[in-house]
Amino acid sequence: MSENLTRLNKYLSEAGYCSRREADRLIGAGRVTINNTIPEMGTKVAPGDIVKVDDKIIGGRQDDFVYLAFNKPVGIVCTTDTRVEKDNIIDYINYPKRIFPIGRLDKPSEGLILLTDDGDIVNKILRASNNHEKEYIVTVDKPISQTFVERMAGGIYIEELKQRTKKCKVKKIDKYTFSIILTQGLNRQIRRMCDYLNYDVKTLKRVRIMNIELNNLPIGTHRELTKEEFKTLSTLISDSKKTFNPKTTNRNRTIN
Repeated sequence: MSENLTRLNKYLSEAGYCSRREADRLIGAGRVTINNTIPEMGTKVAPGDIVKVDDKIIGGRQDDFVYLAFNKPVGIVCTTDTRVEKDNIIDYINYPKRIFPIGRLDKPSEGLILLTDDGDIVNKILRASNNHEKEYIVTVDKPISQTFVERMAGGIYIEELKQRTKKCKVKKIDKYTFSIILTQGLNRQIRRMCDYLNYDVKTLKRVRIMNIELNNLPIGTHRELTKEEFKTLSTLISDSKKTFNPKTTNRNRTIN
């Protein structure tokens, strides 16, 4: 039916292959095929169609996207540029399909990061105006005071970025550990905030992105999101049209 069709340039963009403008260029050059036939500009892709660029299959079925939760170890870099960074997340996971991380987690940090081959959902999750929650557990180098908690929660002006952080939720866990829930993702935000208050971050772990929780997922392993997780995630980003068909639900995979 028409509501299940997607314009070819949008399909290539949502698959994370290229921008729509670049897709139009590839289509015009005759480098794209649908079911081994060169399409006209503006052709739409139906579920089950096989789309190729230079004989390489792109995406697969539109309802067969991959959505992974990964417990990133310290030292792994969240980049898809495998030629420049040897300790990159793509080579580390070595997933059989082309996937990419949603956002990033600093090299010295660990914890939850999502990966997918669905470019559309990446754009929605990364849209700052959506105010999506991300939760972290942080240990610092000296005792946490009530003043520290209050100032972190109230927002701190970061000189390097020329802006004040949004108000957030901060809770002291023990003498050196606190949890923090952010709704923005400034560069090295938590480390910069702590540094402003003369605290050094010793460990930083992300334990939740919106409704997706790290829980007991072993470090260095990944799992596919469950149907329930994806349904809630879709609601949170106002995208209830996509479907999710997990093939290995709740089965953790150890990365070698």
